[in-house]
Amino acid sequence: MPENGHTDTPMTIAREDAGPHGFGARLKRAVTGDTSTPLVFLGNFEVEEQWARGEAGLPRISAEGGVAVVNRMDEFALLLGGRDDHVILKSAPDPGYLDHLERLGLDLPTVHVVCDQVPRHTVTQDALADPGLLETLRKLGARGARLLPHGASALEEELADRAGMALAVPGAAVSKPVNSKVYSRRAADLLGLRQPRGWACTTLDELDAAIEAASALLDEGRTVLVKEAYGVSGKGIAEVAGSQRLARLRTMIGRSARKSGTDRIAFVIEEKVAKRADLNYQFTLARDGDAHLDFVKEALTEGGVHKGHRFPPALSERQLDEIGTAARLLGKQLAADGFYGVVGVDAMVDPEGGIYPVIEINARNNMSTYQTRLQELLVGPGRCALARHHQLLLDEELDFAAVRRGLGDLLLDQPDGSGFVVNNFATVNAGATAEGLYHGRLYGLVVTDSPSRLAALDAAVEERVRRFGPQLPEGIRHDR
Repeated sequence: MPENGHTDTPMTIAREDAGPHGFGARLKRAVTGDTSTPLVFLGNFEVEEQWARGEAGLPRISAEGGVAVVNRMDEFALLLGGRDDHVILKSAPDPGYLDHLERLGLDLPTVHVVCDQVPRHTVTQDALADPGLLETLRKLGARGARLLPHGASALEEELADRAGMALAVPGAAVSKPVNSKVYSRRAADLLGLRQPRGWACTTLDELDAAIEAASALLDEGRTVLVKEAYGVSGKGIAEVAGSQRLARLRTMIGRSARKSGTDRIAFVIEEKVAKRADLNYQFTLARDGDAHLDFVKEALTEGGVHKGHRFPPALSERQLDEIGTAARLLGKQLAADGFYGVVGVDAMVDPEGGIYPVIEINARNNMSTYQTRLQELLVGPGRCALARHHQLLLDEELDFAAVRRGLGDLLLDQPDGSGFVVNNFATVNAGATAEGLYHGRLYGLVVTDSPSRLAALDAAVEERVRRFGPQLPEGIRHDR
């Protein structure tokens, strides 16, 4: 098993970062009470798939190559830890990629690599199958290290138990329910926070009542969304414009519930409302109930699928204050329900500039969480960034040296410069096919000192990325 060290009161809401590595110290203090506690980070992306087991759901299809790429998003966790922390990865990072990050001034955690990664398995599953890694984790646990996963399900509880290491966040009994879209809906109702007209359903009778009410909206020519409690990245959501389609979904949900042997379900039905922009904000919630608003970003989405972030967002002080108030109220509610740790919230701006402060609560790490240390390092006052991924179709594996050559002067090489910084390289070669092709993604941030330059820099990066391999055929996508 390779192991490589890389050097390196009342609730409060604040908008200013606490300087370099501020988020790392704040996170440790929030979940352990001590900024010196070493953390072991685990990027078990789409933990919602575990939370959704046994729940009634909508039909969905997942491509094998897409699953492999999502599982290699585990490498994002490399960006959360400092030199005294650890990270578990499915494979060793490309040395050139590590050099890229270290040149920018990041202190990186010690990397622990599973002995035999399986592309269709999450990093948690691979770690559970590695006796040598479990023994290493036991030694770290004996020295006080704690496991901090992307989100905690029964699998992460099992890993912590077998490794003799405490979880740094609440287990599945708390984490699963607070991540349900039903919880988001009902919490916002309880707190009086604005949200689109809708209904949370936990029984088939509640679903029938919601469908009747939603049908009236459809008769007025409006559109409604039917959402699974644990759908993620555009999966488990249906956009409905007609009553017949809604009735068919009711039949499918009832059939799925009967198959599960229960009339208990977890769905949200809500009106699809007009919007000017999607937002994502994050706060860190401490064990004592104190909350810190880490950032607000504009979220870039397409068909309900996350595409990236632009920050800082173009919001007024009034809008930011409204988000800060929502974060404070949500923090109190989550703390009362036993949660602490990272909380991401999806929100929207309506066409008139009004805020829908709660569309969905994600009480776990979010994509934007993994940008935070780079944001603190690279996106200071007067600077801005665009975070997104570039789709790749390759006919051979690429190493980071090839990407460095291909991007040339567009690759960021100093903290105060302008250019593109890669924040996940493992996803580039992850989606291997039987035909010898690789459907991958190159994740990164374009950073500059002028909002007007962001689009031009992003377009220049996209143009050079296209040269890495054959053109991606129209219609072939492996989005999360």
